[in-house]
Amino acid sequence: MAAISFESLKDEYQQLFDSCKITKNKIEQVDNILDTIDTNRARYDAVGKRLAIPWYVIAIIHNMESSLNFNTHLHNGDPLTRKTIREPKDRPSSGNPPFTWEESAIDALTFDKFDQWKDWSLPNILFKLEGYNGWGYRLYHSDVLSPYLWSASNHYTKGKYVDDGTWSNTAVSQQYGAAVLLCRMIDRGTITWDNPETSEVGEKDVDIQPGEKQPLVYYSPDSKIDNGKELQQFLNQFSGIYLSVDGCLGDKTSEAFKKVTGYYLFGDPRNKN
Repeated sequence: MAAISFESLKDEYQQLFDSCKITKNKIEQVDNILDTIDTNRARYDAVGKRLAIPWYVIAIIHNMESSLNFNTHLHNGDPLTRKTIREPKDRPSSGNPPFTWEESAIDALTFDKFDQWKDWSLPNILFKLEGYNGWGYRLYHSDVLSPYLWSASNHYTKGKYVDDGTWSNTAVSQQYGAAVLLCRMIDRGTITWDNPETSEVGEKDVDIQPGEKQPLVYYSPDSKIDNGKELQQFLNQFSGIYLSVDGCLGDKTSEAFKKVTGYYLFGDPRNKN
């Protein structure tokens, strides 16, 4: 039996994600899930910042394990009124019920060492998410890609564990896979990833008047600039601002900048209005 390692799977994850197509009649339901996630982003973000984990990873786990119910443990969906009953059992290990959702979430993520994971690129995220659910598909049913990632996409048809250790060849997962949610988040512009083939791009030309110095940050919707990500991270600290941290300072970043400072970014054509 081949050992499971990130290095052996990273290319597969990227290829599957690049070719992933969401089942058309599932898109509306997926969007409903993402709308609910957006509404509760602040709670995911608070836990994510404490543990240095992307908020959307926590949100997706919450959907997969608890159907976005804040009255249940992130570990497995058991009620917060007592320690977990199902695997992993008796969590959180410290404290007394009833637990807050945040207490449980922090315990679940540290229990699975998510707080020790430093690379949150796409293949790494898929590796951690599949591992959170368990490696049973790869170890014992390698002909079926895990529905925990791929259900509601072209990469999954049937076959699933209907209970711990109980397999069915004909059962069909009714969940919407974690990778499917990530795909749709990208479609909606909620999150972005750097493309290694295009990350080294030139800076956008900005019209500088004679005698005028270019500021450290400026309007650049089509290419990354130095200090761009730092500005977006700074703006995200303000209530009601949620920017993709990609270094491209386009309309959304400029609007957030105006919300904080009263001015659009330097070079934004709206400054001329």
